[in-house]
Amino acid sequence: MYTALYRAYRPETFEELLGQDHIVRILKNQIAEGTTSHAYLFSGTRGTGKTTTARLLAKGLNCESEGVRPCGECRACKAIAAGNFLDVVEIDAASNRGIDDVRALRDSVNYPPAEGRHKVYIVDEVHMLSPEAFNALLKTLEEPPEYVTFILATTEVQKLPATILSRCLKLDFKRVPEVTLMEGMKKICADIGIQVTDNALRIIAANADGSVRDGLSILDQCISGGGSTVDAPDVLEFLGASGEEVFLHLTDLVRQGQAAEALQYLGEVLADGKDVRQMIRDWVNHYRNLMITRYIRDPGAAINLSAENIDRIREQSAGLAPEEINRGILELSKAMNEARWSTQPRILLELAMVRLCQANGSPAPTPVKEAVPVAAPTKKAAPPAEAPAPAPVKEAVPVAAPTKKAAPPAEAPAPVKADAPAPAEASDDAPPPVNDLDALWDSIFTDGEKNISSIHLIRISSRLAKMDEESFTVHVSGAINRRHVERNRQLLEELMEKRTGKRRVMRIESGDEGTEPTVEEAAANAEQLLGTRVTIE
Repeated sequence: MYTALYRAYRPETFEELLGQDHIVRILKNQIAEGTTSHAYLFSGTRGTGKTTTARLLAKGLNCESEGVRPCGECRACKAIAAGNFLDVVEIDAASNRGIDDVRALRDSVNYPPAEGRHKVYIVDEVHMLSPEAFNALLKTLEEPPEYVTFILATTEVQKLPATILSRCLKLDFKRVPEVTLMEGMKKICADIGIQVTDNALRIIAANADGSVRDGLSILDQCISGGGSTVDAPDVLEFLGASGEEVFLHLTDLVRQGQAAEALQYLGEVLADGKDVRQMIRDWVNHYRNLMITRYIRDPGAAINLSAENIDRIREQSAGLAPEEINRGILELSKAMNEARWSTQPRILLELAMVRLCQANGSPAPTPVKEAVPVAAPTKKAAPPAEAPAPAPVKEAVPVAAPTKKAAPPAEAPAPVKADAPAPAEASDDAPPPVNDLDALWDSIFTDGEKNISSIHLIRISSRLAKMDEESFTVHVSGAINRRHVERNRQLLEELMEKRTGKRRVMRIESGDEGTEPTVEEAAANAEQLLGTRVTIE
């Protein structure tokens, strides 16, 4: 039977444990000097190695080696790893939480070890014990026989009574950094003969959020898809839309007032199976994290996320006004309360999203206002006889008309002077590095990440295939990535224009090179050629 990666590659010695060097140092010194405590409390988020470390400590107390303990090779170490060692007892407090279970444990403590030097009791999820069970455990936990060691593990240390906390040596397990996770997963992939790109490992590590078990579970899922190579598009295909990336991107869209794009993206997220009510709760929590990172320099204790995700949230928070964060929390909290009793919670979430987009619409329309005047003079300049007619209309429309009445003759050249600098600014850009398409494609994201913090998804799931004088072709894999590139068409074309000094139409290829353009691409090409808006029906 197949064994999951997180079980098959469970550390057998302290040296193999990832990301908990501060705890390894303490336990190794205590084992070597014979100063181990009678009771330990291991606390930390899921998948950080609490139960694994408890087993390693049990091995160290019973290891038969004369050198570094645990050795992982002696009879006791192998028996504990296989779960066959009589003197190491693991108890799941979630299913054995009553006072009778604790009384049975208390009675067994009085019997000496059967085959080892030390008797170890590992109580997992200890916060699930009932108050009566905690009280029954107190005396035994405080003064156990010298051959007995208790190891309590929990993910919610705040639920434990103070009387329990005061009787244990408390060790806090940290979230594992993404770099450490990537290195560990890379070694496992090399061992099983699977090639995984760095971009794929980076996405897996970001979604694991500091949990080794979660990271190996995601990797296991990607490998099970078949094939000997795993790339970033494969990981995104398996993950769909999940994790902090979803809320970073949604918040970016709301901040820019892009209601249509936000609603479309929300539909894709919910189509992947995300619960609407949970979606609202998680998004409110994301806005709360934005608020915390704005005012607290080191928010690690207040935000239950990895350091890398906290940095991403802090970067987005720096671009938001406090009023926008407050508005997001209040609007989504209102939707969350109403969704508890509604049969259509999705509509409430969509309404809250549109309201947030409308509230942020005042600063966002700047690109829209710039686009309209450029198109309007071009279209109206085409008719020959219309030239004198627009002049009086332009005098009546502007709000600043009273100011311009003082110098009527100067109004005609004013627009010319305003329009003249535009091409001069564009001509100052550096020429495109056409000999290195990869370098050019990477360079445009330097400015793009200032506008949308989640645009790096495009960088890792696409490449610039070719470019000519009129267009540039982007190659992507998978329907999800293609939609994400299409949604950001305007931004990518503007970034390419800024880098190369010339406006080009973006074409999108997926699958084999040279595939036929989509209807959306054809419409975009037609808009560039005809100079007018093309609607797809």
